[in-house]
Amino acid sequence: MRIITGFGAEPVFEPAFEILAPADQRLPFVFNSPHSGVCYPQSFLDASRLDRLTIRKSEDAFVDELFAGVVPIGAPLLRARFPRAYLDVNREPYELDPKMFEGRLPAYANVRSLRVAGGLGTIARVVSETQEIYARRLTVEEGMARIEAIYKPYHSTLRRLLAQTHVAFGYAVLIDCHSMPSTVRCQTSGIRPDFILGDRYGTSCPIELTDMAADLLRSKGYTVSRNKPYAGGFITEHYGRPAKGLHALQVEINRGLYMDEETHERGADFVRVAADLMDFVRELTAMPDSAFSAWSIAAE
Repeated sequence: MRIITGFGAEPVFEPAFEILAPADQRLPFVFNSPHSGVCYPQSFLDASRLDRLTIRKSEDAFVDELFAGVVPIGAPLLRARFPRAYLDVNREPYELDPKMFEGRLPAYANVRSLRVAGGLGTIARVVSETQEIYARRLTVEEGMARIEAIYKPYHSTLRRLLAQTHVAFGYAVLIDCHSMPSTVRCQTSGIRPDFILGDRYGTSCPIELTDMAADLLRSKGYTVSRNKPYAGGFITEHYGRPAKGLHALQVEINRGLYMDEETHERGADFVRVAADLMDFVRELTAMPDSAFSAWSIAAE
């Protein structure tokens, strides 16, 4: 396994993100963990009104570890080292809340999205949906610096991975890996699912791929919801282009399955869940190339 690094804006990052790459990519899959970073700059902590444990509530804790087994079987894993509370690459590049900043945001900033309204823009205002992060306003220059130094290189790297995979195999499948609080419920059934699969309601990848993923997880005894309440964020929507042979599926894992959400420690079932996920990946990636070719043609 090779580790290819990206450059970060502050010494604590160095690198801001990493590609865990197999010596030889044997699968047309790319795995991405954009919210599992745990490197918090001291300047960021000093600017926050939250303690070190509370500020970590927005992390997709340990997700990169849960999916690390994809590398030995032949797929790259891109993982963030910067925390989601510092910068969220699963947003548009400039989804920014003007109330957070001293000074005027550029005219091209998206200041009216629902995610901005909820405090969860490219630079988040809150963690855990309600707890304010900052004790002061940020300067516009601070926000722009994070986007230039980390957001843009991260997406450039992800695009390159997908392009290389597409060239090598004729198509590429992005699995965007996330976790969710154990309190999340489906609006329709009221259940707390173990997994939520997001395919932007069938637009970011073929329904057949989502069907297979759901069936594989259910066969292991897990409950699965599709698109509700998470249909996939900016990454799934932006990179999923089935007609062009680019498929994107978001996978959300219930944190209660594998960790203690209060202490932020791995749970007793961590190893079992990681093993189940690798079985899931092996079975999902065993789909024949012909299926993806047919789906790409059908999507045109």
